[in-house]
Amino acid sequence: MRKINILYVITQLELGGAQRQLLSLIRHLDRRRYNLFLFTAQEGLLMEEALSLGGLTCYRSRHLKRPINFLEDFWAMIEILRFIKKNQIDIVHTHSSKAGILGRWAGALAKTKIVIHTVHGWSFNDFQKPFLRKLYLGLERLSAKFTDKIIVVSNHDRQKGLNQKIGTDRKYSLLRYGIDRAQFGRRDPSIRKELGIGDNEIVIGTIACFKPQKAPEDFVQLAFLTHQVFPQARFLMIGDGVLRKRIEKLIAKLNLVPRFILTGWRKDIARVLSAMDVFVLTSRWEGLPIAVLEAMVSQVPVVATHTGGISEIIAEGETGFLVPCHDTSSMLKKVCIFLKDVSLRERITRNAKQSINEKFDTETMVKAHEDLYQELVKTKGVAHAY
Repeated sequence: MRKINILYVITQLELGGAQRQLLSLIRHLDRRRYNLFLFTAQEGLLMEEALSLGGLTCYRSRHLKRPINFLEDFWAMIEILRFIKKNQIDIVHTHSSKAGILGRWAGALAKTKIVIHTVHGWSFNDFQKPFLRKLYLGLERLSAKFTDKIIVVSNHDRQKGLNQKIGTDRKYSLLRYGIDRAQFGRRDPSIRKELGIGDNEIVIGTIACFKPQKAPEDFVQLAFLTHQVFPQARFLMIGDGVLRKRIEKLIAKLNLVPRFILTGWRKDIARVLSAMDVFVLTSRWEGLPIAVLEAMVSQVPVVATHTGGISEIIAEGETGFLVPCHDTSSMLKKVCIFLKDVSLRERITRNAKQSINEKFDTETMVKAHEDLYQELVKTKGVAHAY
């Protein structure tokens, strides 16, 4: 009985939640049962980590890139198609929006027995131009026709897909993100010194890619309002991206340069979280942000925009606070509550840590994927692993 050949397709190995989750899955899958392959763009901050994983064959495409380019996208799909046939792939499992379309189409054309897609937030949203939104929506509906399972990380994304007539209910499986909870929650005093933060300074932080989805400029506006109330506050932004220059200009315009720390991307998330007094997420749309899970486990109080599946992990006033998108005044009020009411902050952070239980463990996430693979293998008549 041969092993099952699984191909993972993701657009780029940037330092984001979807990418970190995929590499965590690959790292922990049973090599006795599966041969693992990864198809992605040539460059990415997590490429070195991917290449270091034992038992993984990694293909770096010169055609697969994040921006839409119909010619390059076509050749990327042909590359995936050829790779599937050459390596006798049994399961194509796609992640991220563009790879989700190209990989599934390639899988269908190659007549792959099992095609799976994980939604880390849908490709369409209410902030897009109408034509672009209709294009993505149409592609998702069409691609769902030859997708055996659509994995979602929140019930919100399942319902959103069904409301937009993307697949049927039986095609959806809810598999939560998994984190290594033991890594988080330990305070590391050295990180504040490393970042130049004084012992008596308050730190409001965020972890996000600097792109429109995450609305990082809202965090800067929140910092301006917070600074009026707490002059001793410092503002920590972990991440990078296309909006970095705009963010830097806005910080300078608001005379906040001495109060801001822009670290770029970092891999020691548990350490930087331990430097924060409040964690804020300003996203306009989400699936289920891993950074929020990690902050909650670290007992850092969370203020997040009420979007996507965030309300499935944050109970208002019990495990954190939810605010409307772009409403920096409401964000300020919630931040102030956390900073002024110590007993409330301690109660909420304690509840938050307890709520992120074994359902969100890496082991649970990996087992759920393996169970789904084995179920589909049996249903589709693919030879069993050992």
